[in-house]
Amino acid sequence: MIDHLDHLVLTCTNAEATTKFYTQVMQMQLETFGAGRIAFRFGNQKINLHVRGSEFEPKAHLPVPGALDLCFIASVPLDQVVAHLAACNWPIIEGPVERTGATQKIRSVYVRDPDLNLIEISELMG
Repeated sequence: MIDHLDHLVLTCTNAEATTKFYTQVMQMQLETFGAGRIAFRFGNQKINLHVRGSEFEPKAHLPVPGALDLCFIASVPLDQVVAHLAACNWPIIEGPVERTGATQKIRSVYVRDPDLNLIEISELMG
């Protein structure tokens, strides 16, 4: 019945800090849509942004910053991701470590975004 994820909604406390993280550190493309809404595009998916207290309707029952645990598959080798994070002075809190992904084993590093969501960045292991 379900084919793929189109988008998810991230609730933040500081839109500027969140935009900087997802566009500079995560290298996603900034997109604007609707009446001044913003999203971060990567591949065929995107993350729509809500600011706490100014969410768009309908919204999650309890939209709170810092409640997400997301895993992204990188388009470059994980060693390049690690080097990029170092160049951005963004701390890795764990990794590289091996994990089990949706379709196969992955090698991952973990960081936190400005709202302390857990962000896993991974490469597929052959």
